[in-house]
Amino acid sequence: MSEDLMDLSPEEGIERFLRHREPSVRESTMRNAKTRLRFFREWCEERDIENLNNLTGRDLADFVAWRRGDIAALTLQKQLSTIREALRYWADIEGVDDGLAEKVHAPELPDGAESREVHLSADRAHRILDFLHDYRYASRDHVVFLILWKTAMRRSALRSLDVDDLRPDDYALVLEHRIDEGTKLKNGEDGERWVYLGPSDYQVVDDYLDNPDRYERTDDYGRKPLITSQHGRPAGDTIYKWVNKLTQPCVLGGCPHDADPSDPSTCEALGSRAAHSKCPSSRSPHGLRRGSITYHLNSDVSPEIVSERCDVSLEVLYEHYDVRTNQEKMAVRKKQLERI
Repeated sequence: MSEDLMDLSPEEGIERFLRHREPSVRESTMRNAKTRLRFFREWCEERDIENLNNLTGRDLADFVAWRRGDIAALTLQKQLSTIREALRYWADIEGVDDGLAEKVHAPELPDGAESREVHLSADRAHRILDFLHDYRYASRDHVVFLILWKTAMRRSALRSLDVDDLRPDDYALVLEHRIDEGTKLKNGEDGERWVYLGPSDYQVVDDYLDNPDRYERTDDYGRKPLITSQHGRPAGDTIYKWVNKLTQPCVLGGCPHDADPSDPSTCEALGSRAAHSKCPSSRSPHGLRRGSITYHLNSDVSPEIVSERCDVSLEVLYEHYDVRTNQEKMAVRKKQLERI
């Protein structure tokens, strides 16, 4: 705990945060914030936490586990976003340590937990890829977005990749379940597979390894992560934030929500301490995965191949990931029928 902190009780901290937020948010947003923070206050009372100065990352992990037993994963993610906002505010008023908000880790959403409508369209994805290719070629952002869009893999799979998982002769990536070495695949060993990228996309990944801005890191198990941050292998929440930021429309210029990208005060999703997920047009890695799977299907890739490539059962694929319109589905069938 920093010596510069000033005593702050949970009750006072919550009251100050709500007073700070009230002038700038809708009434419904305030109601939600009050409800979410009420649960946080109850947890503090149960744990006899009387001074927010003493909060640690381990305490916050216990809070997440405490709430997880009562609510759905998607609801929990929304509630934790409010807790992070409060922690950032409390850090600004010397109530908790700086950076504590980043230690609130939400559990990964199960397949299909988000609305089927929340996905990244192929048009937007390709415009983002073109921008990254032209202006940030072989950067971490470029490689993260390219792999997630072209393969529709989960963020847990992306973070599990090592440099040794590249297969240059096959232009492919190898996904392995290494739960004893700090990374895992959602479906365990059943999720292990080779994923084809193709020559041009593989070249981007290969060039990323030589990018002078890339952090060369080795983890605690002696493994060399493919995707790295300054601190090593990125956490799932970190990848979530990267994708949120990359899918904000102002990355490409212009805002459909009447905010001024040059003035962070016009948008709570802008600025150095912004919550990028608050942009209505930003998308999560799961939304990107859903859009990619739909694009695969629209590109006349058989559902069976998509199922194996993306590690998703056909039942879940059709129920939660296939967001094609009836006309788009007919167009795919038409292509196949014309070959007869």
